[in-house]
Amino acid sequence: MARLPMPEPGNASVSEKGQRVALLYALVAEHLVAYYDHGHWFTEAQGASLAAEWLARHKRTLPLAERRLLSGLSDDMARRMVDSLSREAGLYTAHEMMESLDPNYLSELGAALMIECERLLNETESSAP
Repeated sequence: MARLPMPEPGNASVSEKGQRVALLYALVAEHLVAYYDHGHWFTEAQGASLAAEWLARHKRTLPLAERRLLSGLSDDMARRMVDSLSREAGLYTAHEMMESLDPNYLSELGAALMIECERLLNETESSAP
């Protein structure tokens, strides 16, 4: 599985919600890369494992149920993106998302997609029982 490049480990200034939004964003990027580079989608379990690896590197944890939820949300978002973009636009988007995981890389597209990840997470949380 690919390694998710993300903000510096142990960054205490990132809120728990911000961490989940960033993780959702990174998982979407990884889903897109896997699809465009290898023609396959991660299973929910693979996405949850990828999330666990990333969280461990950043000395954070989330319960399996939440990792699975984020994996499923990222899969849904990535599939919607693939359905709505041309191959060229999808490749560009995947590349831009991966690049923007570096905190030193500024991307308008990445910022817009991060906002969409936050909206999706908020929507999911507000509809939870």
